[in-house]
Amino acid sequence: MAPAKRPSGKYQPKGLPVLYEDHAIIVVEKPCGLLTMGTDRDKSRTAHTILNDYVRKGDPRSRNRVYIVHRLDRDTSGILIFAKSEAAKIFLQGHWEETDKRYLTIVHGTLTPKNGTITSHLAENSALNVYSTPDPALGKLAHTEYTVLKEAKGLSLLEIHLLTGRKHQIRVHLSEQGHPVAGDRKYGRNDGYATLALHARSISFTHPVNGRRLSFETGIPDFFTRLMGRIDIPSA
Repeated sequence: MAPAKRPSGKYQPKGLPVLYEDHAIIVVEKPCGLLTMGTDRDKSRTAHTILNDYVRKGDPRSRNRVYIVHRLDRDTSGILIFAKSEAAKIFLQGHWEETDKRYLTIVHGTLTPKNGTITSHLAENSALNVYSTPDPALGKLAHTEYTVLKEAKGLSLLEIHLLTGRKHQIRVHLSEQGHPVAGDRKYGRNDGYATLALHARSISFTHPVNGRRLSFETGIPDFFTRLMGRIDIPSA
């Protein structure tokens, strides 16, 4: 794992910890509840706007900006990569299939088998709900690899290896298997949890300029240990 190159604390973006920064990229840990970017319906403060302010260092005339490489849902926490140039963004997106993305999630019930891959074509309806369809002309192929790490209190802790990156992929695939993510009010059940138990824990990718392989990993959210008790997971 490449050592984190943390910037000085002088200009740290509030509420968005920077894990790594250089001339080409910024890697941050997004908290639950923060949008990656704005939408037509929601113009609230986002990770994108926070980082744009950060790289401009308070100068509204600055031409510095960050570019969105990928997204996490508002209620999903974890690692996000932003580029500092369009060329870096294009490189990272063009090599996205080579990027290793690992998530932790807690779902209802116990899974059999304890590891496997869920595959379907995912489509979105007019109500913005994502669902699996047997028609490949209507949906995009999605693969979600999972491994059960722990079971407790009617819940299961999973490591997810995201082989494709479709909208709401993990949440839909697990819900359709009868194991919705804890706290998922859209695809799950009203289980009383105020936090979505889905966290982008680690990522490994090729640097867009120097070609080095970089890897980053976060800790386990407190919400996960409150639900599952002690969690021991080897470093990715």
